[in-house]
Amino acid sequence: MTVLSADRVITRDGVLEPGWVRIAGGRIEEVGAGVPGRSDRHGAVIVPGFVDIHCHGGGGASFDSADADECARAAAFHRERGTTTLMASLVTAEPDDLVRRASVLSDLAADGVVAGIHYEGPFLSATRKGAHDPALLRDPEPSVVERLLRVPHVRMMTIAPELEGGVDALRRVRDADAIAAVGHTDATYEVAREAVAAGARVATHLFNGMRPLHHREPGPIMALLDAPDVVVELIGDGVHLHPAVVAHIARTKGFSGATLVTDAIAAAGMSDGDYALGGLDVEVREGVARLSGGGSIAGSTATAAAVFRRAVLASGLGLDEAVRLASTTPAGLLGLADRGAIAPGLRADLLILDDDLNVREVVTA
Repeated sequence: MTVLSADRVITRDGVLEPGWVRIAGGRIEEVGAGVPGRSDRHGAVIVPGFVDIHCHGGGGASFDSADADECARAAAFHRERGTTTLMASLVTAEPDDLVRRASVLSDLAADGVVAGIHYEGPFLSATRKGAHDPALLRDPEPSVVERLLRVPHVRMMTIAPELEGGVDALRRVRDADAIAAVGHTDATYEVAREAVAAGARVATHLFNGMRPLHHREPGPIMALLDAPDVVVELIGDGVHLHPAVVAHIARTKGFSGATLVTDAIAAAGMSDGDYALGGLDVEVREGVARLSGGGSIAGSTATAAAVFRRAVLASGLGLDEAVRLASTTPAGLLGLADRGAIAPGLRADLLILDDDLNVREVVTA
């Protein structure tokens, strides 16, 4: 049995100031207010472990590598920094390569190293491709969609619904009990609404890789924001979105309708330099990843802890609000009812933060 205490504990039911958490057997046994009689460790804040549903790698390792050891290193890098649940994202590639890479990740998912697989491509718009190889983009042919979905532990697939067969493909993803996501899309407002009706439940990094909002053609952004069952991803690294946009969308969409993500690549936690993403050359300068030659933003170099901290300190969200965005909502989206909050009976995936909201210790079940 271990007792953790802090000046503030952000629980599912509110903020305890001060508070404590007793854990045993990898589970939260009891949560209480005040100062405990005994505490093994004390911090400024205790929050649940972060849940990142969109991550390509970190610590110099990539989930696109098809190398089990390298993929495990990427997951370990983020876990050591507070991401206790992580979904591995794959960028656009040939179907054979995607199946090979996903099969490696599927084995890791079976062992609990990652929480599942997200295909971000190849069924994306060439107009809104971002850092995806345009030569490998394709329409979602039913046979290819089915083949990708047959890999165990696939949890999400991002599709541009305006592509030929796009709406039908989203419906097929939904019927396979995976999460149908809309992203890298030039869809009109009307087509985006069709996608929502077909079962789309996630907006892949809202605003980024999407036809922009316009007062005469609102495009996919408004359609996705208006859909009550759609969770919108927000890359809160300070590069992809202004901090005010993160706060505004979270509060207007609702904290159960938005989630913070990193979209981190292998360069996360590394120094500036030259990297690769999906076969494309990426240069990182002053912590910002772009396609070589000053091209599109190519994912981020952030951790979930950094995104969480920025949501509080730069966007002005409350700690309880940021916890919902970084932990509770994404855990619920993945159907993981045993984590994402601090409450008796849940997994003891906890973070002890210091006064500046930096991760001091990661406690995992």
